[in-house]
Amino acid sequence: MDRFRRASAAALLTAAALAGAVGGALASSGVPAPPSGERAQDPATRPALSAHATARDVAAWEEFRVHGSARNVGSGTAVTLQQKQGERWVTLPATMRTADTGEYSLRVKLGMRGDNALRIVGGGAVSPVLRTVVG
Repeated sequence: MDRFRRASAAALLTAAALAGAVGGALASSGVPAPPSGERAQDPATRPALSAHATARDVAAWEEFRVHGSARNVGSGTAVTLQQKQGERWVTLPATMRTADTGEYSLRVKLGMRGDNALRIVGGGAVSPVLRTVVG
């Protein structure tokens, strides 16, 4: 009987260690933790960003714009352009504040040739991914 208790205790400790490792991995991956003890935010009041590019195909270092609107964030909220590089989203030096209407428009020049995945982040929201091909 004592051997069974020790085996059960060891199994519980292993399970607790694994749960902690998975929770830590999720926290470090940037995946938001589920709300604890409170309701999830209503989609109608959740911060949201839209994003549209003025060009689908551009030459290297040719200027185009990424524009859109922010919903349920305060006016003057900073929005930033990110580019997918490999498996990571990298913040580019293209940031501006939203207007009183929630609109924004960023001037963008890309030098990384090929298909570029872009998104806008800010105010607790992330826009859908948009693609621009740099030739």
